[in-house]
Amino acid sequence: MGELLSIDKDLEKVILAAVRTPDLSEGTVNEHLDELAFLAETAGALTVKRYVQALPMPDNRTYLGSGKLQEVKTFLLMNEDITAVIFDDELSPSQLKNIENELKVKIIDRTGLILIIFAMRARTAHAKTQVELAQYQYMLPRLTRMWTHLERQRGGINMRGPGEKELETDRRIIRDIIAKLKKDLEKIDRQMATQRKNRGKLVRVALVGYTNVGKSTLMNALSKSEVFAENKLFATLDTTVRKVVVRNLPFLLTDTVGFIRKLPHHLVESFKSTLDEVREADLLLHVVDISHPGFEDQIKVVESTLREIDDRDKPVIMVFNKVDAFSHVEKEADDLTPVRRENITIEDLKRTWMNKATSVFISALKKDNFDEFRDLVYSEVMKIHVTRFPYNDFLFPNLNPEELGLEDTGDNDSEELDS
Repeated sequence: MGELLSIDKDLEKVILAAVRTPDLSEGTVNEHLDELAFLAETAGALTVKRYVQALPMPDNRTYLGSGKLQEVKTFLLMNEDITAVIFDDELSPSQLKNIENELKVKIIDRTGLILIIFAMRARTAHAKTQVELAQYQYMLPRLTRMWTHLERQRGGINMRGPGEKELETDRRIIRDIIAKLKKDLEKIDRQMATQRKNRGKLVRVALVGYTNVGKSTLMNALSKSEVFAENKLFATLDTTVRKVVVRNLPFLLTDTVGFIRKLPHHLVESFKSTLDEVREADLLLHVVDISHPGFEDQIKVVESTLREIDDRDKPVIMVFNKVDAFSHVEKEADDLTPVRRENITIEDLKRTWMNKATSVFISALKKDNFDEFRDLVYSEVMKIHVTRFPYNDFLFPNLNPEELGLEDTGDNDSEELDS
């Protein structure tokens, strides 16, 4: 799977390139490139230089203009240890070919880089199949004669038909592989759907959010489990489901793959079963890295992606995570010190547009403000629970949770389910 799209295991030096169109500010483009550099680092590459060109739109032939492309080429000739150029947009097949012919190094676009990381992160057979399908769908229109080694994946027999050229053979082989992978995933999706049905009528809660905002850390904190968490993009791909109990109220908690801007369409298609966990959830916990300078844009990306995969209106708790990146020292009322990250407090945050009835500010890592978070989750899950099991509400009308004897023991029971 990983041999077709990959970055060398040793630290590879790369250049980043982007086009700034009139609708993008310089700051926004720099933020996009910061994220691209983080993606490259996650894939095992070191960024040594960035190129940004202001254009009305990317060049149809070479993405960058001819002058800027020549500038990149000159830099590559002077630095022969640089082995790849990574572009911040998805390149068309013709752009990819033209740029490779001009620069004579490996060319990777944003989509290809994300696919490389997904291939590295996939652990289960399910995730590997999803990523492999996405890779082949991405590569099919970008084939050149260099892909003729694919014949070896068919048992070493020359299966080329009469008069068939090598490139046509490769395309046919990849189409066959894609068809097989789709059938495999359909089978897996049916199995996953059966598993979801077997979970019964428990309220389903799904963690959603931009990549690397702390969803897995929050999953660990809430369920007292050990889901893999790392300060890298797309640390986890496989869906994890836990049965969690808060104040004797049980529900299912699902950790899902993180979203990202310009999410490749192939991944949305391939990760259908993962996204079905979001579609079938009763409540979403939208986790936000409030310490990230572009967190508001990340919120928009997640909300846009959610609208694409699920048009139903469902309750959402906004969980503003990583408040430990801010100061917790209270300021005097007459303190005129400008508000910066080093002196902002949770109370300051609560005075902004972010403070709503279904919002909470926490640190999943240090469990700051965690009681308030658990109370809010309990309250929202209970609202759904009593509509699903009205008999409970009938037996105890107008009683609050404490009166029902559902005291919070401070110990969550969690149970790992098949995912």
